[in-house]
Amino acid sequence: MSFSIPKIPQSKDPRINLIRDIVIIFAIVLGVGAALFAVSGTWPAMVAVESQSMVPNLNVNDLVFVVEENRYGGFMTAVEAKQAGTTSFGEYGDVIIYRPNGMTGVTPFIHRAMTWINASTAEQAGFTGEAAHAGYFTKGDNNEAFDQYAVFPNYGRMQPVKEEWIVGKALFTLPMLGFVPLHIFESALGVILIIIILEVVSRKLKKSKETKETKTKGKRK
Repeated sequence: MSFSIPKIPQSKDPRINLIRDIVIIFAIVLGVGAALFAVSGTWPAMVAVESQSMVPNLNVNDLVFVVEENRYGGFMTAVEAKQAGTTSFGEYGDVIIYRPNGMTGVTPFIHRAMTWINASTAEQAGFTGEAAHAGYFTKGDNNEAFDQYAVFPNYGRMQPVKEEWIVGKALFTLPMLGFVPLHIFESALGVILIIIILEVVSRKLKKSKETKETKTKGKRK
């Protein structure tokens, strides 16, 4: 018993073919996204590095594969990892992706989880009110101080990272592939342009072939 992949019908109208190709691409993207979520257990399953705060272990335009923090070996801070003698991305402690101060709709941070503190320790560190809560202290490998001792223009002072603010942990990276999500508009335009060029070339080749066949039949008559 043989199996053959059914051919996708083509239209004589190039606009319909273009729409068909774009729909196919979106369907493939959705399928890949579903597969990534099934494997990673979180979303987004991939994020791009935008700053140099994790150099040299993570670099700008690296594409980071993200998984739920307790998958694939569990989750450890730098303090815990040092005791266990295990490293991740060149140093002790897992690299986590988290929403700064729990904010949504903003670019998440990709920094290393250094240690866990309780609410009383947070108060001793100068946090007051609702900010004096338990959570993780984090730091970029290329930064001198913890994030929680810094004040950011868009977020204010970074609070200890709550469990629910964590998107996941970094599992591995693909160098330079983060350029695509960081330049998604340009990348999408590039893909559409390639589709249009391929469609135009394909139709010209088909028309040229049909013209040759017509001439050949005319000579035979």
